[in-house]
Amino acid sequence: MGLQLRMYLLLGLLFGIIYAIIVAVGSAVGAGFLWFYIIIAVGLIFLQYLIGPSMVKWTMRVQYVSEREYPKLHEMVAELARASGIKKPQIGISKIPIPNAFAFGRTRGGAKVCVTEALLSQLREDELRAVLGHELSHIKHNDMALMTLLSVFPLIIYYMAIGMIFSGYGRGNRGGGGNPLPLIGLGLLVLYFITNLLVLYGSRIREYYADVGSLKLGNRPRHLATALYKLAYGNARVPKESLKRIEGLKAFFVNDPSRALTEVSELRQVDLDMDGTIDREELEILRSKSVVLRTGDKLMELMSTHPNMLKRIKHLAQFV
Repeated sequence: MGLQLRMYLLLGLLFGIIYAIIVAVGSAVGAGFLWFYIIIAVGLIFLQYLIGPSMVKWTMRVQYVSEREYPKLHEMVAELARASGIKKPQIGISKIPIPNAFAFGRTRGGAKVCVTEALLSQLREDELRAVLGHELSHIKHNDMALMTLLSVFPLIIYYMAIGMIFSGYGRGNRGGGGNPLPLIGLGLLVLYFITNLLVLYGSRIREYYADVGSLKLGNRPRHLATALYKLAYGNARVPKESLKRIEGLKAFFVNDPSRALTEVSELRQVDLDMDGTIDREELEILRSKSVVLRTGDKLMELMSTHPNMLKRIKHLAQFV
């Protein structure tokens, strides 16, 4: 309930910011000026919504597989889909050399869930099931559509800001002479940065929520925690060139591959016996501890689509 409340408050805040901008700026420069840039922003998001799944499939090198090719994988997804009350998504194998999983699609009915070959080779069956439960929870919660909606807000503000800055300077006035447009545009760029941070915060909430969703499907906290731990180790060994190719799509993954090296260092304090897994006893110990992050780690999380891994596993420990 706490995660849902935070999401509702975030949506209300973003709607409030956009409404205040439209009212304030519309009064200053005219509503027609604003609607032009709002339509551009919404149009671009809609275009992304239409072509996004094809771009993900191409970039992630996804090949859809039949039940005959991967019977156990299909069985797991079908079971989790039934438990979630959703249609079984199409299943794909991604050929990228990064151990991870992701879900994508325009609607819940047309969703796809994919795993990489590297992931299948690194996780045990119960750990894989926990990761698949996380991805199916994203589908059940309509997170793909929700994050697309959230992305509209910063984009609207960005195009309004750029339009005002160039419109003001294009009139032969270099910001002086009482022309307010460039100054308003710079103020909107600040709001653009703030709303981007809010959207990233919303993405982190959805990751926590999908983790809880996986547990509700019968997966145990230690299995999901261990899967996340192994993903961090696996991603830390991936060459930087491979990570660069999927930089724009890392929000789809279970964890952020670009932060894996830092995460591995932090998670050593959770895996007390250094056996490569996080068991129930280690989660119980973590539950009683306070997680203290360095300033750099806090800033890194602030700019990320995923929660800090140590905090994320600490959150899982509450359900032991």
